[in-house]
Amino acid sequence: MTNYATGHRAEKVAARYLQAQGYKVYALNWRHPRAEIDIVAQMGGGPVTFVEVKHRTSANQGSGLDYITPTKLRQMSFAAELWVAQHGYRGEYTLGAIELAGAQYEVTGFVPDIG
Repeated sequence: MTNYATGHRAEKVAARYLQAQGYKVYALNWRHPRAEIDIVAQMGGGPVTFVEVKHRTSANQGSGLDYITPTKLRQMSFAAELWVAQHGYRGEYTLGAIELAGAQYEVTGFVPDIG
């Protein structure tokens, strides 16, 4: 399976997990010429959450959440600002991350507000 296919499958599994937790998923793999967002979701009337999905087949390289670096947070924030502007959204929003592991894409961590 290619990296793209693996990533897309991880995003789908993560979206189903979020829906099971009560989130409404607005976008999966949203793209802009200058940025992308893995998942855009919202729980009830709460803030919109822009979710980065990280999948690792093994823990040899650390957890997926370890890869949410300050640089990645800046990229996520920039992408979120583009989505907000494009959609005319005026409410609050957060940056989140979800980690999946192994061949079965098991959700091993979810942080709804990593900002």
